[in-house]
Amino acid sequence: MNQIRIGTLVGGNTAVQVIPQIVSHGFESFSLTFWQTTGNADLEEIAKKIKALKEEHGFVISNLGIFGNPLTGHGDNADTLASWERLIDHAHLFETDIVSGFTGRITDAPIDESIPKFKEVFGELSKRAEDRGLKIAFENCDMDGTWEKGDWNIAHNPTAWEMMFNALPSENIGLQWEPCHQMVSLIDPIPQLRKWAPKIFNVHGKDATIAWDIVKEYGIHGPREFVWHRTPGFGDTNWTDIITILRQNNYTGTIDIEGWHDPVYHGELEMTGQVHALNYLKQCRGGDFVPNPKED
Repeated sequence: MNQIRIGTLVGGNTAVQVIPQIVSHGFESFSLTFWQTTGNADLEEIAKKIKALKEEHGFVISNLGIFGNPLTGHGDNADTLASWERLIDHAHLFETDIVSGFTGRITDAPIDESIPKFKEVFGELSKRAEDRGLKIAFENCDMDGTWEKGDWNIAHNPTAWEMMFNALPSENIGLQWEPCHQMVSLIDPIPQLRKWAPKIFNVHGKDATIAWDIVKEYGIHGPREFVWHRTPGFGDTNWTDIITILRQNNYTGTIDIEGWHDPVYHGELEMTGQVHALNYLKQCRGGDFVPNPKED
């Protein structure tokens, strides 16, 4: 059965140490992430050790991620574009077909002004990926950016998605979607998911809680917080609906929990929250697979 696997994010540089400590909780997939650069990571050696762990425990690597700004290459992002290329070139060693990350953007310029550079950079990267049988998925985090300015990512608004995919209509580029980042912008994620599901290649397991009473009394520009990132099972979203919509659109990928954001289940409670989310999401997909009886 092509089950939607439930997993979590781990750092690419520490995955070999971390995965053996947590895989027994029941994680079925792992997304390996790098921040701005793969640095001195020996991807071939990491892949070799991950392969041995996969054979022992039966999980999959859902994607390799690089999160920086490949459109500018300034400062700490100087190696981000080259890191995209490295991950695309080494993805087959991890037996994954997705490389993910931020699009980047022209610093503090409106999203419109980033589209030509996006087309130039990811036109080449998408061809590189396509030649290797890979897909590129853009995470939908705004990184505190707006339509008018920011420094990380243009792929956080559905209007931007339309502009991106019109500029670069490649079948192997899509989204690494999660409801949280849309809810932070007060977007209802469910109708959005119905519309965009065919373009979603990977799902991050992250939710949000919106304090509508604060929104209604104080608005969204005052000193009061009105929304919090949450681990699935603690937020506002019904993940049964999300998994249902994904299945209705023939999604057979993974949902990888993005932890380290919940305001309650953090610190020493981090893995408590993540394992709760793991079990919650497994129940939302219907629990364990049960084969039908045979009728001869």
